[in-house]
Amino acid sequence: MKKRGFGEGRWNGVGGKVAPSESIEGALIREAQEEIDITPTDYCKVADITFDQYFKGKHALMHVNVFIATAWSGEPTESEEMKLQWFSISSLPFDTMWQDDPYWLPLVLEGKKIQASFIMDKEGTITEYTIQEVADHV
Repeated sequence: MKKRGFGEGRWNGVGGKVAPSESIEGALIREAQEEIDITPTDYCKVADITFDQYFKGKHALMHVNVFIATAWSGEPTESEEMKLQWFSISSLPFDTMWQDDPYWLPLVLEGKKIQASFIMDKEGTITEYTIQEVADHV
């Protein structure tokens, strides 16, 4: 559960912005360390998603790289930013997650790699989307 900032009040994965001169994988590791005190040691990129949306009333384009970590060092720990809770795949709390999650998250949890795009109106309603399964690289 995101406790502050972008996504506050939603169940969400670890994430954040890539710092200047930082790789996407470097950001993945840094954000996991900062937000839940673990260091991913085995992970795979599973989705490449773009969002054409509005944030705080202003048009915004967002590009999101999604990874799944299957191994890590450290013990996941709650932080000032994230409250932790495990959910079974069959009972994910989609009603308190991002509105796009039900469209793509089940696919990556089935082991698929995807490329997706979502367009949202000023109220945050999805008006268009595309999702396609891709080869090993996304």
